Amino acid sequence: MNDVDVTQLVALAAALGWASGLRLYLVVFLTGLAGHLGWVELPGGLHVLQQPLLLWVSGALVVVEFLADKIPLVDSAWDAVQTVVRIPAGAALAGAVFAGQGIDGATWTVIAALVGGTLAASAHAAKAGTRAAVNTSPEPFSNLALSLAGDAFVPLLLWLAWEHPVASFVALALAVVVAAVLIAVTFKFVGALWRRWRGRLSPAGA
Repeated sequence: MNDVDVTQLVALAAALGWASGLRLYLVVFLTGLAGHLGWVELPGGLHVLQQPLLLWVSGALVVVEFLADKIPLVDSAWDAVQTVVRIPAGAALAGAVFAGQGIDGATWTVIAALVGGTLAASAHAAKAGTRAAVNTSPEPFSNLALSLAGDAFVPLLLWLAWEHPVASFVALALAVVVAAVLIAVTFKFVGALWRRWRGRLSPAGA
């Protein structure tokens, strides 16, 4: 592989890892559909995503996740369940980008899986924490806006990884910074909320 190929593969692996932490099933469906329709040539390790049965299953799960993510509290319950799914799946998808590649593919696969899992965990933590905090607000519009933003960002990041790998690195770097800020703010919010509830539950004067 030449340097351009490596750059694109790294961009794709990073995008798959991060986006899996937000919308795993949308990632699987869009990537598989793009390969199935011939829009892109998927790396060998991702060819399984093109299979019709997997496209139907992932497509159905996209609909389920899309609806669940729009309903306050249901979205947080869904995120809680997805904690054990998104992170290992993000690692697996990122690693699969380099599976079977000629340049010491096993080493690249492990590195990509580690980085992809970390990116998926970061994106998932930022998403789940932010949505849980927003759910404390009685108005539904901020929750819906955040959900739609996630729906839009995933295909955008995947497209950038294919067409403009360097730009995808910039977008991903910005997303990581935003996620770090959101995670920090969420921890402070949860800590303040916990102290408030503990104060209400503790006996007066205790």
